[in-house]
Amino acid sequence: MRKSRSEPKDKSTFTVPEIKVRMEVYCAYRDRCTSEVEAKLREYVLTDVQSSEIIEELRSSQFLDDVRFAHSFVSGKFRFNQWGRIRIRMELRLRRINDELIKDAIQSIDLDVYGQTIIALAERKFRETERENDVWKRKAKIIRFLSSRGFEQDLIMDAVNSAFNSLR
Repeated sequence: MRKSRSEPKDKSTFTVPEIKVRMEVYCAYRDRCTSEVEAKLREYVLTDVQSSEIIEELRSSQFLDDVRFAHSFVSGKFRFNQWGRIRIRMELRLRRINDELIKDAIQSIDLDVYGQTIIALAERKFRETERENDVWKRKAKIIRFLSSRGFEQDLIMDAVNSAFNSLR
């Protein structure tokens, strides 16, 4: 009986060239970092040497590039998820990205857009919390919200004050 394509193949039966092709597809789908590829390779029955060779081949053929990953991660998480620099830095560290790469990638965020984003988020949250009568509780909710997004405390306070002054 022949297996259909939808049935998963036992990962222990893949050859090293097949795994390499699968990793190329995995990396081509979206930018990946080395730790993500290493985690994916652990699903297969490979020696450490084989895994290292696959990773080096992915790097040399430019399927894997931590610099490119860091920049695209920062760009995406800021623009689409509206995360602050603290949260982005934390998430990149969890992915074992070098601190110098993190610093360089985070510097690519436009400071004017960053400031506008935090103010817009504060104003949106201000409108969402209009049922709260206690001003301090309302401010606390906005501060917690912006902190959870990973923005810096001094910028949060400026944005909260700006939202209260402009929308009151």
